[in-house]
Amino acid sequence: MPTKRVLTLEAARRVVAAAEAEARKNNWAVSIAVLDDSGHMILFQRMDGAKLVATDIAIRKARTAVYFQGPTKDLEAEVAGGRTALLTIEGFMPLEGGVPLMSGGQLVGAVGVSGVSGAQDAQCAIVGAATIK
Repeated sequence: MPTKRVLTLEAARRVVAAAEAEARKNNWAVSIAVLDDSGHMILFQRMDGAKLVATDIAIRKARTAVYFQGPTKDLEAEVAGGRTALLTIEGFMPLEGGVPLMSGGQLVGAVGVSGVSGAQDAQCAIVGAATIK
């Protein structure tokens, strides 16, 4: 019988710590959201100086990465390419900075980062996601 991997609070803390360290290294103030594989919040952190709107955007980026099981950068390209019907999905956030968290080939959650440019948000999210094995 196959076993399901889960994202623990401790693992979520490692994701946030790594993403935060990347942001601090670059003097960026961001919000970081880590969700489980069903799109529910495990951990959220807003760095000092991060814009308030980044809170909602980070959560929505993470949820979008969970629902589509891929980076939000790919969906940003889809919308730019004309798939505007995707914008009708409630809570959908097709902006770079949401990254799925994979463990042993299984989706266990996602991290969303917001507060700087999309590429910079993604840079932090990718560093955070790399802590999951």
